[in-house]
Amino acid sequence: MLALVLSGLFAATTGCSGEATVTTTPASSAPARDAAPAVVQSTPIPSRPAPAAVGATIDLSGLEDGEKLAVTLVKVVDPARAKNPYSTPGAGARYVAVQFRLKNTGTAVYQDSPSNGAKVVDAQGQQFSPAYTETSAGPEFPGSITIAPGDTALGFITFEVPATSEIAKVHFSMNSGFSPHTGQWNVT
Repeated sequence: MLALVLSGLFAATTGCSGEATVTTTPASSAPARDAAPAVVQSTPIPSRPAPAAVGATIDLSGLEDGEKLAVTLVKVVDPARAKNPYSTPGAGARYVAVQFRLKNTGTAVYQDSPSNGAKVVDAQGQQFSPAYTETSAGPEFPGSITIAPGDTALGFITFEVPATSEIAKVHFSMNSGFSPHTGQWNVT
């Protein structure tokens, strides 16, 4: 009986590793995990690298073993025009198109709907989901993609946002947004 209580206590104290994280550090400036200890210098060292911006790549992990993507925020087209002249944003709104490059750096085939894991955030902190409208900015991601290890997918995701909102950040998560690991890029 004591063994059961102790094993339950151990499981409770070790916790789950499913906590949500937001990565704002580009992959190229992320610190090496096996690096030697830093040498003390007399000049101050910045406390953290500059946040990821348009053009930066962030490494993300998915829910399953072997699911890894190098996600690049290629460009933001704001405002974006609808591809179909009969599609227009609602009154007082505009379209914003965001282009991502997804490179499968893992060992597993990656299947997902990228638009489900993407959001834009305005300067007030309001988050907006995709609008599922094609724009003239370029080809949209299809509803579902499959990326083999080593392969890349490129596409736009469109958002409908208030005309007065200033887009400040872009978020992307794998597994239709269910992965607890989110990449964040600053736009402004």
